[in-house]
Amino acid sequence: MRYKADITAGGLKMRESRIIADLLLKQLDAAAWKSAIEGQNLLQAKSKATARRLLFLIKGRLMLMGPDHWAMVRDGSRELAVQAVFAAAVKHSSLLGDFLDLCLRQEYRIFTDALPNTIWPNFIEDCKSKDLDMPDWAPSTIQRLRSSVFQMLAETGYFNSSRAPRLQKVYLIPELRSYLENHDELYVLRCMTACL
Repeated sequence: MRYKADITAGGLKMRESRIIADLLLKQLDAAAWKSAIEGQNLLQAKSKATARRLLFLIKGRLMLMGPDHWAMVRDGSRELAVQAVFAAAVKHSSLLGDFLDLCLRQEYRIFTDALPNTIWPNFIEDCKSKDLDMPDWAPSTIQRLRSSVFQMLAETGYFNSSRAPRLQKVYLIPELRSYLENHDELYVLRCMTACL
């Protein structure tokens, strides 16, 4: 299944992503992970279940990359860290990546000012036609997915806001671009440069 509803937790979760990148770089064993996330509550979650969900989402994103990437997330400037986390999110979610690559690229080409209201529902329908294993999501799930995707695009600068988004250009920081090129992350690179 290409398209999954596993990004409904919202946004990039930058504070939590920096913490998890730090723990990944420390190469903890399972007991140390459990202690950090559940015992010490480093993610400052309201419950252990919430902490585990956050860990599953963020660690799942970051594990797709490597230590050089995790260092950018942990130690980079705010802008570099945001772009690095977004790159991992794009690799983790074809829904996010394809929306950038297939929908927003076209809107950038025709110099769209404001996005049409139908862009998200039309994209979801297109996804269904491409991925026969994609479940029929409830309208509330489709709306939560839209909110999460639009929030990430606003956090990264592709949108000026997530509520009434207007497109903006984003230029990749050279350090991240080099990482993506050197690690053959061509899909991620293509998606993140949809605005250029």
